[in-house]
Amino acid sequence: MIHQTAVISEEARLHPSVEVGPFVVIEGDVEIGANTRIDAHSIIRGPVRIGTDNHIFSHTVIGEIPQDLKFAGENTMLEIGDRNRIREFATIHRGTAGGGGLTRVGNDTLIMAYAHIAHDCMVGNNVILANAASLAGHVEVGESAILGGFAVAHQFCRIGAHSFVGGFSKLSKDVVPFVMADGPRARAIGLNKEGLKRRGFNAETISSLNRCFRQLVKRQGDEQTWRSFEREAEHDSALRLMLEFIQSSERGITR
Repeated sequence: MIHQTAVISEEARLHPSVEVGPFVVIEGDVEIGANTRIDAHSIIRGPVRIGTDNHIFSHTVIGEIPQDLKFAGENTMLEIGDRNRIREFATIHRGTAGGGGLTRVGNDTLIMAYAHIAHDCMVGNNVILANAASLAGHVEVGESAILGGFAVAHQFCRIGAHSFVGGFSKLSKDVVPFVMADGPRARAIGLNKEGLKRRGFNAETISSLNRCFRQLVKRQGDEQTWRSFEREAEHDSALRLMLEFIQSSERGITR
């Protein structure tokens, strides 16, 4: 059902099951999949692709041009997957040509009120951004990561899978997968043990990750320590992910 006060461009392609509330504006090249609901006063500006079973709450702004002074009207894109919940006044911007031209949000995310996802961000599946959490441009967020309210991430930071960032934290370096970070200048404060237990990680894997956290995240670790963990990681995909993330970090990791 489309409310009579909604304004929808002729370019837009909406599945017949899409619900559009009062005073919604949908401009340009926008595609919206089945069973998606868009509540009152939301604005969607294409090019944007939105999947199925999403709920976009009132007063959101989806697909606006990036807040980047270098942006000159290039044809860039925003992609949003399936089963996401995007709450009131959240903002998600399209990509920039210099950043790859694409902002992407995965599936099953919860983006709470006033959260912001800037240009060229890549947000994985099952992510939670709590109220007013903000991602600057080019930030990567791994699957099942959680950012607390008002947490902010600097441009080009990576936030690893299954990590947890406390509310009001400021991130200027990468957060290693499975790790909790917190503080006005965020520090790694421990392994996200409770989160890992809830997600079905076994005790042996959690123990290995915790040893890696203590020896390689909180301390640099010598070459022998690295070799030992690399041998162990041959049989443990979670530990391998943690090691590869640390080794590939360009900004440095939060310790």
